[in-house]
Amino acid sequence: MTAAHEVQGRNRAVQGTLDDLGTPLAEVTFVVVDLETTGGSAADSAITEIGAVKVRGGVELGELGTLVDPGGPVPPFITALTGITTAMVTAAPRMDAVLPAFLEFARGCVLVAHNAPFDIGFLKAACAAQGYAWPAFPVVDTVDLARRVLGKDEVPNCKLGTLARFFRTRTEPTHRALADARATVEVLHGLIERLGSFGVTSLEELRGFAKAPTPEQRRKRHLADGVPSAPGVYLFEDAGGEILYVGKSGDLRSRVRSYFTGSETRRRVREMVGLAERVRTIVCATGLEAEVRELRLIAEHKPRYNRRSKFPERAIWLKLTAEPFPRLSIVRECRADGARYLGPISSRRQAEEARAALHEAVPLRQCTQRLTVRLVERGRARSCALADLGRCGAPCDGRESQGAYAVHAETARAIMEGDVRPVVAAAQVRIDRLASELRYEEAAAQRDRLAAFVRAAARGQRLAALARLPELVAARPGFDGGWELSVVRYGRLAAAGTVPPRAHPRPYVDALIATAETVFPPSGGAPGGVALGAPPSSGATAEEMECVLRWLDLPGVRLVELDGAWTCPAHGAEGLRRWIDNAYVSPDPEARQGRR
Repeated sequence: MTAAHEVQGRNRAVQGTLDDLGTPLAEVTFVVVDLETTGGSAADSAITEIGAVKVRGGVELGELGTLVDPGGPVPPFITALTGITTAMVTAAPRMDAVLPAFLEFARGCVLVAHNAPFDIGFLKAACAAQGYAWPAFPVVDTVDLARRVLGKDEVPNCKLGTLARFFRTRTEPTHRALADARATVEVLHGLIERLGSFGVTSLEELRGFAKAPTPEQRRKRHLADGVPSAPGVYLFEDAGGEILYVGKSGDLRSRVRSYFTGSETRRRVREMVGLAERVRTIVCATGLEAEVRELRLIAEHKPRYNRRSKFPERAIWLKLTAEPFPRLSIVRECRADGARYLGPISSRRQAEEARAALHEAVPLRQCTQRLTVRLVERGRARSCALADLGRCGAPCDGRESQGAYAVHAETARAIMEGDVRPVVAAAQVRIDRLASELRYEEAAAQRDRLAAFVRAAARGQRLAALARLPELVAARPGFDGGWELSVVRYGRLAAAGTVPPRAHPRPYVDALIATAETVFPPSGGAPGGVALGAPPSSGATAEEMECVLRWLDLPGVRLVELDGAWTCPAHGAEGLRRWIDNAYVSPDPEARQGRR
């Protein structure tokens, strides 16, 4: 065969029909849509504004924009973000009138949105609420496209405002639906222009481009070779042996392989894959063991590409100090120093709220001066305005003796040890009074304080109850008919194993107990070391104990052996968690703002 015939043969081999080439982007009709809503979740929020722009071949074909009556008030933080007020939407059409118009406007088109899951999620929820079947719209997400097309040296993030500035759009995003949709149109055109250098010319190529693996991901696929199909922990390491990322999975092989496919779109993770040179795995007996090992490895190595669980030592505690005139202090370390602790607490703000709730119930001093008996007797202590307001026992100026102040301290100590009734009663009185005076915002602030206290106390009581147990052995039915076994000592997972199907479990339980890790009791001896929560010397972090507790709460879990009494206080906060959750709802404006 001649060279000419070889070329002709190759051309015949790759030449396809026009249908194989897909739909040229110049012939695709896009409807770029943006929504404004009352919150970040379609489950409990509603649409307040719809903006949509129809374009084809770079030419605008039409626009649709309208406010929508959400059927309720617009939250203040949404008004501050978008400028849409309750008065503006009161006279607007409701969704049952707007939705048919939008569906007709978008019929037969490709939907485009910036952070498409947010907008499409609300539209699907609206269709379900109005009894419409969701049309099978093809969807393009400009966030996904931007992450694939633009580098970190070009844009710091893929928010709409950032991309609009990068592409110098004529329309500036303003958190109003139609303006943001117009800006997204220009961003889409800028991204499509960039895609030309990647050989993307059809709709099918456009939709597949954002989900396609990067060349670096394809090149590193061999790292998943030999990974077993078993539960365990995986560690990505660079050429120097530094651990870049730690994760867990019930199927190591499937999870590790997913990092080298188009399903992995997180920019930081793709960057990590580019640096990785090997994947090391640790096979575990159970999913609980894998979860606990992951936490321990992250805390030990602090991999730069892990975001969560890297610093368990930074937990927040509320401490009742051990001094002649005790006070409440927020600290980052739980010691066996005779003080009483409440926690661990998720953030300093929550700790401050919990402290404020306790102060409402008990007039402890709130000053930070070191107050001794001799200083008080000599009249050298400083008093503050809280004493004049009656919100402090004021032992500093002698208004209250050391013995009388000790009663307040003992009440606070009893509260932190488990009897939360005084805090709940004091908060309830204030909430009822403020509500009767129509001071609802102040009543809500009191509710928030009570919620922070109850949640912190409930968490601490659950962890402390587990941390006091010298040994707990539990079993959970396995998927194959056998059993998963766990041995927990002073809150720490000391051993994990399995029992094969149809085997007698007793020999396996005895063998697991005999080979389990030796765990020493918390400092000061269990249970007297601290009132709530386990100190670091127990060997178990709060996150690890919460993993164990979640596993123990799973259906079918059975206690096999128990050394000690596993109880929570009769008047503790555990029984109030559901009541507080029903009374306290925290809106999340970040869910809405984050997509911009």
